[in-house]
Amino acid sequence: MPVLMRGLLAALAAATVLLSGAAPAQAGTEAMPTPPPADKVRAELETLHVEAPHPMAGYSREKFPHWARQYGKCDTREVVLARDGEGVEQDTECRAVSGTWYSEYDGRTFDSAGQIDVDHMVPLANAWRSGADTWDTPRRKEFANDLTRSQLIGVSASSNRAKGDQSPDLWRPPLRSYWCTYARAWGSVKYHYDLNVTATEKVALTEMLDTCV
Repeated sequence: MPVLMRGLLAALAAATVLLSGAAPAQAGTEAMPTPPPADKVRAELETLHVEAPHPMAGYSREKFPHWARQYGKCDTREVVLARDGEGVEQDTECRAVSGTWYSEYDGRTFDSAGQIDVDHMVPLANAWRSGADTWDTPRRKEFANDLTRSQLIGVSASSNRAKGDQSPDLWRPPLRSYWCTYARAWGSVKYHYDLNVTATEKVALTEMLDTCV
């Protein structure tokens, strides 16, 4: 098909969507960015400083500004919902109005965005206890809205709330088959942001990486 014709068809499709009052999901990846392979994460884990958790004194989620505006009226949460879902349609305010979402943590499928939470793989409070208490606000904002690394994922609200701010030695995804990806994602995020791990957290991550095949 000639380039001009493809362009005209694309413009026509976009106009049809706008007239219907809905907006398509932003083009891009179809899932959370793939974390590094297990062997790389094992090596990164060995470089992390092992330390007891820092105190929670002074912590507030507001010190990690989220969800940040990404484009148009779309904030980070809506971008992740569009990225992680199937057949997602958004209204003119960028809210997901239809689609389906598969929760990697517990293997459940949902047809309402209201049943999905966007989880910080390494929770904000865990990051605070691991060294983010010394960061400035721009660094915390970057961490809380990081779409480049495997830090944000759409999962069932129930699994996200069961996890809370717990590290892998205290909570692991109910779906054991996801442990490998979870440990790789957690470890790589901590490595990138130079965050500490506890001794028991490191053991748990190593055990989960052992499930990688």
